[in-house]
Amino acid sequence: MQPRSVPAPVRVARRLHRVLAFGVLAAAHLAPPAAFAQAYPSRAITVIVTTTPGTGIDVLARALAQKLVERWNTGVAVENRFGASGNIGAEFVARAAPDGHTLLMAPTTFLTNTTVNRGLSIDPVKSFTPVALLATGTLALVVSINTPAQSAKEFVAMAKARPGAYNYASNGNGSLQHLAFELFKQEAGIDVTHVPYKSNGPAYNDLLGGRVNAMVTTINSSIAHVKAGKMRLLAVMDDTRSALHPGTPTIGETGFKGLDIAPWNAMLGPAGLPAEIVRSLNNEVNAILDLAEVGQLLEKQGLNRVGGPPSRLEDLLRREQARWRKVVAAAGIKPD
Repeated sequence: MQPRSVPAPVRVARRLHRVLAFGVLAAAHLAPPAAFAQAYPSRAITVIVTTTPGTGIDVLARALAQKLVERWNTGVAVENRFGASGNIGAEFVARAAPDGHTLLMAPTTFLTNTTVNRGLSIDPVKSFTPVALLATGTLALVVSINTPAQSAKEFVAMAKARPGAYNYASNGNGSLQHLAFELFKQEAGIDVTHVPYKSNGPAYNDLLGGRVNAMVTTINSSIAHVKAGKMRLLAVMDDTRSALHPGTPTIGETGFKGLDIAPWNAMLGPAGLPAEIVRSLNNEVNAILDLAEVGQLLEKQGLNRVGGPPSRLEDLLRREQARWRKVVAAAGIKPD
């Protein structure tokens, strides 16, 4: 049976369709990323939070998501993917398409954990695109009431007089609290034993009960105990004094330099996120951080607004990675 002939006009139309289709594909292949970024966002955005619901970074993520919904008139879902010290959520974002529709909200442990667990598949600097440094907190050096030190200098003198006799609590091996105290030990030249806990609650209970001597923790979570006379605040680990307790000196004022340490919260995307999308996100996030209601929310969480260009976060990640890798190596810290 002979194949049925196709009328000439149909053959011409088919050839024209193929030419047009090829042209569209070629244009899509050659078009710069900015051409697609102009349509961003083209669908709902998912914001991955590496901690459990109700934590500081989770509260901030939901506030930002709500404002993005209002400003962009698009869906923004916040999803908590916690576990493995935040690595489950971070790895999920690192594997996502770099189109700006999957973002990461991460606290400092996102970076510190990778300096302890060097075998992880992600790198905070190489596996992600910085979007914005959102906010920072303030750390404080505190001691139990039955530990006689009245200042950081007195604590160091006590520790040097009795090496290994004193201990300190942290909220987990490899946490910022742990690494910050280890850096303090290295700079001060003291031997103080680390007692890791699974969370802040049990660590605080033992500090308040006098079963451990010292701790580095956030000032906003400890200030009520300090004002109640249940623990003593020796110094804030910042370059400026805290408005929550302005009479307490900074760690630098007590003679120990290089110990300005701040917990931070940041927004990132997968590596390779187009510059136009990063710029769009960064502009929106900075505008949201400037809102009075968001500022009040940050204040309640004990956080300070930062914002600024993506380069600020990129610089921070590189500095922090180098700093904590050095501390981990010097202290011989191993993953659990």
